[in-house]
Amino acid sequence: MRVIPVIDLKGGEVVHGVAGDRSRYRPIRSVLATDSCPATVARAFRDAGVFHEVYVADLDAIAGKAPDWDAMRQIGASGLKIWLDAGVADVDRLLALASLCNGESDLAAVVMGLESLDDPATLSAGLAELGPSRCIFSLDLRDGRPVTGCDAWRNRSATEIAAAACDLGVRRMILLDVAGVGTNSGPQSLELARRLRADFPPLQLIGGGGIRNTRDLTSLSAAGFAAALVATALHSGAIRSNDLAAEIA
Repeated sequence: MRVIPVIDLKGGEVVHGVAGDRSRYRPIRSVLATDSCPATVARAFRDAGVFHEVYVADLDAIAGKAPDWDAMRQIGASGLKIWLDAGVADVDRLLALASLCNGESDLAAVVMGLESLDDPATLSAGLAELGPSRCIFSLDLRDGRPVTGCDAWRNRSATEIAAAACDLGVRRMILLDVAGVGTNSGPQSLELARRLRADFPPLQLIGGGGIRNTRDLTSLSAAGFAAALVATALHSGAIRSNDLAAEIA
């Protein structure tokens, strides 16, 4: 089970997510980092010695603003490879990020979130532009229900949307239930993961939301997840780098 640390960016700072309610997000307080500067937090993750990648959610970009390129440079300077969710709603934003991903940068993958996508065709374009290893689809959920404004998927179940994404060529998928983010409520999508692993064996699943401790990581692995996105449990010290040393590939 790989653990991917998470940096949520808002207003140029790293913030603590709480159940997807972005109005409540405040700068993090962490046992790992002395402040909420993106550079400080990224270096802290690097210095833990067990992480090689970091998932970055640019919350302002997801809300429709321009990506925080300065914060990305700060994070990239740590040496960690970035999985970036910067609110890919359309092909223009996709191509801007793809140009970095395809060039000499620290951007290793573009995350295309269900919450942001305006059309399944944009996801298809991302897969064509980046390939299935560098285009990661995030099946964004709230209490198990898809979060989407995309007309084609508005009344579809999580399983139906996942199947449609796989049909388009998705091979890496995040199951992120925002209701669990920052709440210490435990993994939210274990049963969905079991169904998807049975129906789509090549699919690599990444879990996120509510992960509390290493026991939760064991539960995710047993359900078929290959990796987990973790923030709160790292910053609180509930999961320590020593706990992960034997787990990280």
